Amino acid sequence: MRLDAEYILPLRWTDDTGLDELTAYLTRLERWIDVTVVDGSDAALFAAHARTFPAGVRHLPPSVVEGVNGKARGVLSGLRASRHEIVVTADDDVRHDRATLRALLYEMRDADLVAPQNVFEPRPWHARWDTARSLVNRATTGDYPGTYALRCSALPRGYGVDALFENLEMERTVRAGGGRVRHCHDLYVVRRPPSARRFWSQRVRQAYDSLAQPRRLMLELAVAPTAFALRRRPGILCLLAAIAVGVAEIGRRRARGDAVFARTAALWAPLWAAERAVTSWIALAMRATGGVPYAGRRVLRAATPLRVLRRLSVDHIRAQKPAGVDTTTPCALPRPGELQGEATDA
Repeated sequence: MRLDAEYILPLRWTDDTGLDELTAYLTRLERWIDVTVVDGSDAALFAAHARTFPAGVRHLPPSVVEGVNGKARGVLSGLRASRHEIVVTADDDVRHDRATLRALLYEMRDADLVAPQNVFEPRPWHARWDTARSLVNRATTGDYPGTYALRCSALPRGYGVDALFENLEMERTVRAGGGRVRHCHDLYVVRRPPSARRFWSQRVRQAYDSLAQPRRLMLELAVAPTAFALRRRPGILCLLAAIAVGVAEIGRRRARGDAVFARTAALWAPLWAAERAVTSWIALAMRATGGVPYAGRRVLRAATPLRVLRRLSVDHIRAQKPAGVDTTTPCALPRPGELQGEATDA
């Protein structure tokens, strides 16, 4: 029995290194669920994908063309074209199976947005490094995966396409409209690790995301000066490293994660903390000089503050006419630049 939902995969490739593996995945996927690939690749690659992808996969160019965040444009284009009220959005490196799709959709019974937990498979060294970030997130605010289940009517106006941290932007927009967001820390979905080169290219960009979370940013900015002040106190530095491992271990054990994450995963936390101690300051400097480079442009905003999104949601409701307004349309998008400059990130 096919699942009553749609799988939306935003794609924007510059080469086809992983095309065969992705095609095999889509071949399995389209047996279980309707699949739409929104492909923002250049014309030659788009044509190659059209020839290669399974016939049952709907392959479309993006219909949303404005905005700096290509993934957000792809997701919103997929929502506009969706044949179902409930969709599963997923990056091109996420690998669902039928069981994880069914579990994710089951959690949607009383929610508007559901976030599972990604787990890297396989696990080269840089995947283990990045797993430490996920474990720290799990122990604190919660991790942000590359896949969600979403009720289209929870985003009547879409969400901002000029924010770097698109997952947080989407979550906040759903919350601002009164939607119910659920993080399922015990629902594990496989994700393929990036190449080592791509991993390195993401270090500052990921640190820039913290500008949307000021308390977290303050803590990350404090690491480097604290370590410098304690440079002649190796015992205290070792204690701080042990605390980082302990926090990550709490995240590893949360929601039966110790059955999924490697026993040594938390040991990478001090290395990740040292990385973030440096990259958070670089990100702050980039914020002061126009934003972080992304897809050939500079992005200033990490994510829109929740208070701004709530105000925009209220203003939109008040502006609606009493009749003739379809409030279930997934993507009656804000005008370009409508969110720009509303406030600093928070």
